[in-house]
Amino acid sequence: MRRPFSSKLPRRNEASSSLKKLDSFKASFTFPPATSEVKDLSLAKLGQEVVLHGYIGPQAVLSKKLLFIQLVSKDGSHSVQLVSFANDARKESHIALQRLPRLTPVVVRGTVKERKRSNKENRYSTRIDDVEVDLIDVQSLNDFPEELHFAEGAGYPPKYRHLQIRTDPELRHALVVRSKAASVCRSELEKEGFLEFETPLLFKSTPEGAREFLVPTRTEGLFYALPQSPQQYKQILMASGMSNYYQLAKCFRDEDMRADRQPEFTQLDIEMSFVTGEEVMKIVEDLLRRLWQDILGIELPEQFPRMSYYNAMKHYGSDKPDLRLGMKIMQIGWMVPVDLISKITPLNNPAVDAMKLHVSDDPVVTRQFLIDFMESPDAAEFKENPHGEPGFFIFDSSKPLQGLQPFGFETAEILEKEDCLDLQDGDLVIIQARPQPPFTGGSTAMGRLRTALHKAAVAESHITKPAGFKFLWVNDFPLFTPSNAEDPGQGGTAGFSSTHHPFTAPKDESDIDLLETNPQSILADHYDVVVNGVELGGGSRRIHNSELQEFVFSEVLKMSKERLEDFRHLLEVLRGAPPHAGIALGFDRLLAVMLGKESVKDVIAFPKWKNGKDPLVDSPGTATPEQLDVYHLRTKNQAGSVA
Repeated sequence: MRRPFSSKLPRRNEASSSLKKLDSFKASFTFPPATSEVKDLSLAKLGQEVVLHGYIGPQAVLSKKLLFIQLVSKDGSHSVQLVSFANDARKESHIALQRLPRLTPVVVRGTVKERKRSNKENRYSTRIDDVEVDLIDVQSLNDFPEELHFAEGAGYPPKYRHLQIRTDPELRHALVVRSKAASVCRSELEKEGFLEFETPLLFKSTPEGAREFLVPTRTEGLFYALPQSPQQYKQILMASGMSNYYQLAKCFRDEDMRADRQPEFTQLDIEMSFVTGEEVMKIVEDLLRRLWQDILGIELPEQFPRMSYYNAMKHYGSDKPDLRLGMKIMQIGWMVPVDLISKITPLNNPAVDAMKLHVSDDPVVTRQFLIDFMESPDAAEFKENPHGEPGFFIFDSSKPLQGLQPFGFETAEILEKEDCLDLQDGDLVIIQARPQPPFTGGSTAMGRLRTALHKAAVAESHITKPAGFKFLWVNDFPLFTPSNAEDPGQGGTAGFSSTHHPFTAPKDESDIDLLETNPQSILADHYDVVVNGVELGGGSRRIHNSELQEFVFSEVLKMSKERLEDFRHLLEVLRGAPPHAGIALGFDRLLAVMLGKESVKDVIAFPKWKNGKDPLVDSPGTATPEQLDVYHLRTKNQAGSVA
């Protein structure tokens, strides 16, 4: 006779209290293999006895003798109803099942039976609704703590990330998609002749543009640095004759936390030799088309449109514009009355941007929307703009000059026309002053206001949330950007730093002569792929000439000799290296965009949270004085006490 699972449940004994705690493990040390997966149960298995693995789900007690419980599959994707009836033969298993808390891992044995289909939804998994399992026996494989049962719908905090994953179907789905997307990337790139290489995670400190994480060694004064990207190693691979490289690479940057940033992140890294950026962009377009088709079933255009950095900043106020929003920015400074300009800005000879947002056909509704927005925290940045606050006007045909009196008759008439702002009742007209070009940074005040107003209008249901995906390439960035005190840059003293990184080549060979006389006028052979206002990745043609690269380091960026020597390995490798170009796509960010997530944390199994902490494992942690001594380190407090 087959021994029942429930006979292996822990029993009280006279052993010590310490040993009693081990009884549940003894009872689960051996367990039968599954004969079927929950998701594979169907009418074809009617009458069969099956052994299933999974987790205890929600239960419904119909009587003392009749119990319905959902068995959730081991991957959390499906569930099937268990029916337990306490007759004489199954009384022990029925009692055992009743006392098992939800989320307990179990083995069950039962017979597959037909059941009436149910229209009841299950928020945790896909319910198998044409069959059920008549329970014969059950074995618990571990004790699930009662104190970890939260109220229905409350969800688990980040400290219990493992239970978030187990109970949140959207999070599980995102992690499944992540795995599939990685597989698609590998398949597509290897089809094109790329090879996957692993580059070291223990690198050294080099000033590429972001803050690094240092790793001490037992040799006093020597440190590794975790790589900001595999940039230098992949260029070394090009010089090594490995022509087509890719890697799903772990990267590390000690940056402030944002929705689209993590201190530890993954990027799809690509590099090709004997190419220009054109070939790289073609590979990326093919890859993104394949991803969107295979994962989302969406066809993308054969070629993505292109836009210069200057035009992106001029017409959308952002170097990563969301083209779905409309709200194109126009320059109207030439026709704005001087007295109106003086009211909105302290700047002399400013550029004046204008755009419109259609909130409602009713000007009263638009006015209330504007009042609510300006009273919200989101408006603080624009009220405090040192170049002046934005000016707002509501187009209202019942008012003199349709509510545009401050512009004067002639300008108001031009703004209203179809080839200008094309105004109608209820339109919100916005103007904003700014310094004249050249543009710097990633956005203008008007660009940020464009995004904030649109988001607020969507949140209040005045307009619909934009749908679909609008891709484009943004190129022709400035090669160098004025230094920002908060940005570590490349550590030079020139007063500017490389806009992206110091390995980027100039756009045109004629620009090379300007490196000595007017470097800030040079355009970079750099390209960003953008979708829906998100930069998915950036790439460039690299400087493959050692002399030019050293000139940029020393004469243009004016790095110290000590910092320049940090790149000596690369300068040596570039002697005789072929032309090469590449790109890095933020893999976490790409998945968040694909799945419509607000934060990359929603597509990462174990992300960092506030202040870069992982509350699940409580990292980062402190080090003992003994541990620090091994690495010849002291904290400031320790150093002070010694002094």
